[in-house]
Amino acid sequence: MTTYIFGALPDLEEGDIFPNRKALTEAGIHKVLMGGIDGNPRQGASSIVLNGGYVDDFDLGDEIIYTGHGGNDPNTGRQIKDQSWESPGNKALLVSELHALPVRVTRGYKHHSAFSPKSGFVYGGLYQVTEHFEDRGKDGFLICRYRLQKIQPGSTMPPEPIQSLPAGNEDSKRQTSTVLRIVRDTKLSRELKALYDYTCQICGLRITIKGIGYAEAAHIKPLGKPHNGFDKADNLLCLCPNHHVMLDKGILTLTDEFEVLGGEYEKVTFKADHALDGENIRYHRAHIFINE
Repeated sequence: MTTYIFGALPDLEEGDIFPNRKALTEAGIHKVLMGGIDGNPRQGASSIVLNGGYVDDFDLGDEIIYTGHGGNDPNTGRQIKDQSWESPGNKALLVSELHALPVRVTRGYKHHSAFSPKSGFVYGGLYQVTEHFEDRGKDGFLICRYRLQKIQPGSTMPPEPIQSLPAGNEDSKRQTSTVLRIVRDTKLSRELKALYDYTCQICGLRITIKGIGYAEAAHIKPLGKPHNGFDKADNLLCLCPNHHVMLDKGILTLTDEFEVLGGEYEKVTFKADHALDGENIRYHRAHIFINE
């Protein structure tokens, strides 16, 4: 299986110029020589190249409306049939959206944009896929579209692929971006959610979007001041969005025996490789839980 690196690469700077697609591949930016999406439906998309392949692409610099893969004439860029969300590249971008994976964006000289180079290819930085939707393109066929927002320079994103449940870290870095408020150890949260197969530890709900599991990694002791919780596995639960909000807002909490207080469910379920720090639970009960 191909190993994908999501996020920043060593010695790669926004604005770096590459003469051709082969140079992008050799630099590890975009490993495929032909396709515009580098990734697969299991791991996500690590990179896209904008190079005039689709007439429906829209580029504002910090925001891109990107047309998915398939259904176009490679010689003209015109759509000749409908696209499918099951196409490997299209599903890879869905995984990147749902799992909050950063995507490297490169623009080519054939891409009609004020941000494109006159020759070769220019690296445009990291973006977050924030939305997907279906549309009817200029040629009358259905297309899969994605909104990508730029992750501002200075943000810290994990550079390595997931291998095993990592230890996490005790630092949470803030950024000035409309996409992310606190940059957490995405590698840790992704692996925790995968450990539970995107199933809520409280209610057992598993949400799927076009066959892709979705859950949220919830911190028991909140990150940042004044709580100063750590981004570590012993401070995290895999939850559905409802129970994530209920935990964050203090509507529910846990006992030292992992029973649920304030909710309709009895006890949190655990996998063998995951254990919580009791101090985090006690802090949540004392400072976050609203005991009405």
